[in-house]
Amino acid sequence: MHEIVSELLKRWCISFDNYTRTESEVHKNFVREFFMKLYERGYIFAKEDELPYCPKDRIFLPDRFVTGICPYCGYDKARGDQCEQCGSLLEPKQLINPKCSICGSIPEWRKTKHWYLDLKKIEDDVRKYIESNDKLPENVKSMSLSILKQGLKPRAITRDNKWGIPAPFPEAEGKTIYVWFEAVLGYISATIEYLKKLGRESEWTNYWMNNNTRIVFFIGKDNIPFHSIILPALLIASGMKFTLPYTISATEYLLYEGKKFSKSQKIGIWIDEALTLLPVDYWRFILIYIRPELRDSSFTWSQAIEIVNSILNDTIGNFIHRVLTFIDKKLGGVTPDKPISKDIDEEYINQVKKIFEKVTEYYENIKLREALLEAIEIARIGNKYLNERRPWEYIKTNIDETKSIIHTALHMVKILAICLYPIIPNSMSQLWYMIGYDEPIEKTNWFDALNPVSSGLKVRNVKPLFRKISDDEVKKMIEKLEKIREEKWNKKYPWEQVIL
Repeated sequence: MHEIVSELLKRWCISFDNYTRTESEVHKNFVREFFMKLYERGYIFAKEDELPYCPKDRIFLPDRFVTGICPYCGYDKARGDQCEQCGSLLEPKQLINPKCSICGSIPEWRKTKHWYLDLKKIEDDVRKYIESNDKLPENVKSMSLSILKQGLKPRAITRDNKWGIPAPFPEAEGKTIYVWFEAVLGYISATIEYLKKLGRESEWTNYWMNNNTRIVFFIGKDNIPFHSIILPALLIASGMKFTLPYTISATEYLLYEGKKFSKSQKIGIWIDEALTLLPVDYWRFILIYIRPELRDSSFTWSQAIEIVNSILNDTIGNFIHRVLTFIDKKLGGVTPDKPISKDIDEEYINQVKKIFEKVTEYYENIKLREALLEAIEIARIGNKYLNERRPWEYIKTNIDETKSIIHTALHMVKILAICLYPIIPNSMSQLWYMIGYDEPIEKTNWFDALNPVSSGLKVRNVKPLFRKISDDEVKKMIEKLEKIREEKWNKKYPWEQVIL
């Protein structure tokens, strides 16, 4: 599965310095040492408790293998560690009508000894962190404070599982660390592992214990408490002066045609399937455009095609193509050398520069959808500017004025390329090459966007970056998707497919 996901991420232009796994030896050793430190500092204690045991499957059930009704909101598919509906942290015994998620049997409650993290001791520090962090989105802050209002209780961090990282505590033979407590430490161990490969293992504290580091998490809203409460609690309890998360970008849910994504019901589009239908940049653009940053949003084919046709092609692609083809066909294919000559040109480029500042601010605050919406405005302004300045008329009487107009418009194209590169990297790299740059766009300083395009560059291979999608093509894509789905789900292991 790791290899499958790793390859798909590459195809989606998502890269990591170290895309590792939490079964690595570096991670296992770090986790054991970390929890032993918490034990020695008095934040972990042992006690006997009753935990769910399935008599049919003959195993103690991990929290997520117990389902039932949430005692807080009444959701009937809540899991033993968390309610997906209201986000409350739970314990299996709190569920109403609990059942084994493997076989559906009613679990027995059997006594067993486990080691607990005393979250009550850290509650005030966690609350202070959340309340004082003005970079946390409202959905993260409100859910976290709601959980804290209920009060944090000691939570068992060990389980009676044969798989997992062996617990390091005295007399804890046969116990393993529960996945949700060790997995969040994988962010740190991945850094250690990466630097170890470079022969700089000791430098990991320069990142995780440095106030200038911005630690940002991208998660779904159901994972909020594990990143806003559990991880900060662990880091605080260690006494090692870890830098706490700068912000947590937690999206609401993305639906598919108004329905919840479902593997079992085959509702949704899987990311390997998606790439057989449209180029990856189209998908990246669509998904950021409808990103559920504030509330749930729904992917629909009609909206997706409207985004591609109206915005990506007609607005962005059209503006870029108008400027570059004019240079290619009317100015000998060479970027012009005439600076801005009139106040109207200055007004337009200053307007675009102000939008660039907004885009920068939105990216800094991980508001990706807002950044994209502002970037689109650059293309709209660019098209308006060309319509108002009409360089195709000036070229007949005033070549210098024409060059000044195109000089200004091309600067807008450059700003647009840099603003859109994080979202549609393939297309913007292609645009960068067409403008005439030899240095790849990813090596360009972000704020170089404020500098006009140098004169004398030779535009090359100018062609439309995007194209429209017809209704007939959409029908064929849906038919193709159904055919792929039928073939794929007849395979032996349908769980190997990775959902979008």
